[in-house]
Amino acid sequence: MSSGRPPRPDLPSVPGTGVEELVWHRLHPLSPVVRAGRALVFLLVVVLPQALAGRERGSANALVIDAVIAGALVVVGVISWLVTRWRVEDGSLRIETGLLRRSSRRFPLPQIQAIDTVRPGLARILGLAELRLRMGGNVGGTARLAYLSAGHADVLRGRLLALARGQTEDTPEPAARVLVSVPVPRLVASMLLSRFGLLLEAVLAGLIVTAVVAPSAAAAALGGSIVSVVGMATAVWRHFNSAYRLTVAEAPDGLRIRLGLVETTAETIPRGRVQAIRMVQPLLWRPFGWCRMQVDVAGKQRAEGEARTESHPLRSILPVGTRQEAVRLLNVILPDAPAALWPAPPRARLKTPLRYHYLSWGRTDAALVTTSGRVARITDWVPLAKVQSLRWVQGPLQRWLRLATIHADTAGRSVHAAIRDRDTGEASRVLVELIDRCAAARERDRAVRGASS
Repeated sequence: MSSGRPPRPDLPSVPGTGVEELVWHRLHPLSPVVRAGRALVFLLVVVLPQALAGRERGSANALVIDAVIAGALVVVGVISWLVTRWRVEDGSLRIETGLLRRSSRRFPLPQIQAIDTVRPGLARILGLAELRLRMGGNVGGTARLAYLSAGHADVLRGRLLALARGQTEDTPEPAARVLVSVPVPRLVASMLLSRFGLLLEAVLAGLIVTAVVAPSAAAAALGGSIVSVVGMATAVWRHFNSAYRLTVAEAPDGLRIRLGLVETTAETIPRGRVQAIRMVQPLLWRPFGWCRMQVDVAGKQRAEGEARTESHPLRSILPVGTRQEAVRLLNVILPDAPAALWPAPPRARLKTPLRYHYLSWGRTDAALVTTSGRVARITDWVPLAKVQSLRWVQGPLQRWLRLATIHADTAGRSVHAAIRDRDTGEASRVLVELIDRCAAARERDRAVRGASS
């Protein structure tokens, strides 16, 4: 049924909205500039200064080469823009691209798990945004529309999500309730107290001392390690930007995360895709009561064009927070989360003296929890409905000590709960018990999903 309003010319024609003609749409004309932006910045910041500094050695040729590379990047981006088009048809998002080898991909809207909005620094300056459609089911992968105007991206995201939920395209997005927000001073302090932060501080202290004692040696050392310095600075910046003012909100469709200083990201993690939860309490954070919480998400996480930090299967939902904030998030993601109750037997100390004081586990009818770690305390929660296999592992030393380990594997790639170094009799009972409890949890999960659909 028509909504009674004329269709907007800047939005795709969608079946069922009173628009009969399907129109192909292109990305924003400035998309090639954003795509080539990182490479151009690298040429301007790193390569060009080095070429200018060495111009007495014939850097004119280097400058010409850099200019040719920059021009080639722009040309490739323009060609990619010209051969890419998209539209919504028959309940799917269809994206066609390719010059010599044409590709046409369809992404069914009912299979959409979430739609993320990403805005790199240059895209924000130009008023652009990228939409990433996270697909579930047998489709998997990610559909990318990079880039659209920011206003167009927000409207299109809302319409696609409404159609994915089986609603009319004008249905507003459900409201969200803010759970936690990471203060910037706490984030900076946590970075200074991290392993990488301590290493960076030691390097800087060494350079300062060398500069005071032997300035010429410090200048030579800094000049020879400029690439390493740039790499370390880039790593620090990425970590800071990926957690800057991170805010987690609860919504009917999952957890909504917003973050970023220069490159901003707004994403949604559906509860059904969370395979496991990990909480880490580093040694230097414990006096402040801080911890880090991450979730292991199922499915393909890296798509073409995504950075490695964006594709990491462990998604940080609390880069640094208090124990109370972590418990608040845990209660939302896994309401029936158990506490670790049963420690390892004393003879396990002979096998793992550093880890022994952290080894424990617990369970409810819905989830399993294990604790481990040597210096940092690591706690893993796994919903029993997500367990895909259970493994009994017993090494030579464990056989001698009459110990065994039970592993609970999920579809995630990073967190696999392990009930480590238990008495063999206890491990046998736990394995049989978990097999039955996991089967029952999967039945309840299917019943709940069937009722909700």
